[in-house]
Amino acid sequence: MAASPDAKADDQIDISAADNYEFTGYKRDLPGWQGLLVFWTCVAFTVFHLLILNVFPIDSILFRAIHVGWGGVIAFAVYAPRRGRTLYGIPAYDWLFILLSIACAGYVGYYIDELQFRAGALYEPGDVAAGFVGVLLILEMTRRTAGLALPIIAGVFILYAFIGPWLPGILYHKGYGFGFFFSYIYSDQGIFGVTTQVSSTYIVLFITFGAFLTMSKAGDYMNDLAVSLVGWARGGPAKVAVLSGVLFGTISGSAVGNVVASGMITIPMMRRVGYDRSTAGAIEATSSTGGQITPPVMGAGAFLMAEITGIAYTEIALAAIIPCLLFYIACYVHCDLHAVKNGLRGLPRSELPPLGAMLQKIYLLSPIFVLIGTLLMGYSEFRAGTLGIVCALVASWISSQHRMGVRATLAALDHAARETAQLVAICACAGIIVGVIALTGVGGRFSHVILAVAGENKLLAMFFAMLISLVLGMGMPTTAAYAVAASVVAPGLVRIGVEPLVAHMFIFYYAVISSITPPVALASFAAAAIAQADQWRTSIIAVKLGLATFIVPFMFFVSPLLLAQGELLPILYVFVTASAGVFFLACSTEGWLNGPLPWPLRVVLFGGAVCLITPETISDVVGVSIGVGVWVLQRLRHGADPGARVPSPVK
Repeated sequence: MAASPDAKADDQIDISAADNYEFTGYKRDLPGWQGLLVFWTCVAFTVFHLLILNVFPIDSILFRAIHVGWGGVIAFAVYAPRRGRTLYGIPAYDWLFILLSIACAGYVGYYIDELQFRAGALYEPGDVAAGFVGVLLILEMTRRTAGLALPIIAGVFILYAFIGPWLPGILYHKGYGFGFFFSYIYSDQGIFGVTTQVSSTYIVLFITFGAFLTMSKAGDYMNDLAVSLVGWARGGPAKVAVLSGVLFGTISGSAVGNVVASGMITIPMMRRVGYDRSTAGAIEATSSTGGQITPPVMGAGAFLMAEITGIAYTEIALAAIIPCLLFYIACYVHCDLHAVKNGLRGLPRSELPPLGAMLQKIYLLSPIFVLIGTLLMGYSEFRAGTLGIVCALVASWISSQHRMGVRATLAALDHAARETAQLVAICACAGIIVGVIALTGVGGRFSHVILAVAGENKLLAMFFAMLISLVLGMGMPTTAAYAVAASVVAPGLVRIGVEPLVAHMFIFYYAVISSITPPVALASFAAAAIAQADQWRTSIIAVKLGLATFIVPFMFFVSPLLLAQGELLPILYVFVTASAGVFFLACSTEGWLNGPLPWPLRVVLFGGAVCLITPETISDVVGVSIGVGVWVLQRLRHGADPGARVPSPVK
């Protein structure tokens, strides 16, 4: 199959439409002294956090208050409330918001001892005023940086805190007064709780790590390395998208961010060798979504998981390795089978970066190796991340082309703070929701519902938890969706006997893959915009590509071996059988195994694949028998793999 006639029309692409699917705010053009002031404010923000995390620790509540207040200063300076004249310069009302952000943080800092003494029991008028103004500022910060969905949901929860006495059933609670509520929520029980703890530590640190990787051109190197390694293979550009998704996921924890950053390169490449628009967009969306479940730096929700569960982040990252590998094995096999079915070729070797030259620059990956090594050696996440940042800086000095001097280093610090501002708002706003859930006890009542469902069928309870996580992920950023689900759903799963790590990984995975799940599949929609494809067809294909990830979390419940919990040999055995399962799953959904698969065999093979993914000996025997049987039958029907006769890349 030759390249489609309109494939070359994608040489020039417009990513502005893709940006619309993940609200990133209306960023201002700041003139003269305003731009300079904000630049140094951002640099100081990042340096302050690095110093507090590594050298000069301070009271945790004070640190979080400064973090939120300083984040508000940056957000109100950089993000305009709407399009239009407000996109140039900082207007008077935003200077007022900036001063109020400083005042709220200053109030907490000045009265820190008194606030901690009377927390949750007594309150003063100043506490209420600071809390009320602080909540309004956070809602507006979040609206500007992340869109309306999360502030609206937080607003509903705030309203729920007051109207509980008039609600029926599990929604009933005694209700809370204005003064008590706002003094309570503007404390470590709400806004300055675990969500802000994560944004002020892990998130700032690893966004800075990503900024230094980007500025040192390690991100560009990862993409070039992927092109050099697999760009020549059949359907090579699609395999590049998969491999770069694995590598680039270390830098960015945002599915849509990954799509926009890498899709503008990989989608035109896929179109060039003959992939249709929807399939090219779906491959990019799916591989980019996997970046949030890719160790060693997963999405911000994984750091939140470490704080909520008390499980070391290193253990969480290790637990994510097998599911991540299964995800990308499935994506890679899908790409290969699609290429075989349609006779798609790779890129000419003459157009690929020479592998030898790429290997000579392997030192650009040293920050990731240092990060992994230090984590495995038992260093704290803060020390490991800081050493990774230093290593990225040193690695850039080896390269004469991308050496980071003072200007580039300051630019990385500035970029990190601007990128962090959105997550400061998201985590603080999520803290409002989590605080209301804890205050009203509604999370415990949802646990009773899950227990009641599980009393009839535990699998049904897990399905119920999956739906909640997916729906939350469609309306909120992954971090906020996981935070809410962790408060509402996870306790119920733990009470029915699910291990805490399994329960939290379960809801985290579904919060992540909501990015490719219709009807609100933001990553798929963004990729479709770049590929100029139909949104719904792109989303459906993306679900097919990521189907293994919809199944694997249920297998966590069957056996924690898929999360590397247990002895080494059983873990390796489960990985091998599950890998065979996702291979046959891809063959079933693509309809190809040594030739076209008729529907009856596709259904049978799908059942065998699920058996192999299920970590039990009997199911493995059944799965292997079905898989081998279908393969032999297809071999007899079609002979050798027709893919072996696909022509070599175009000269």
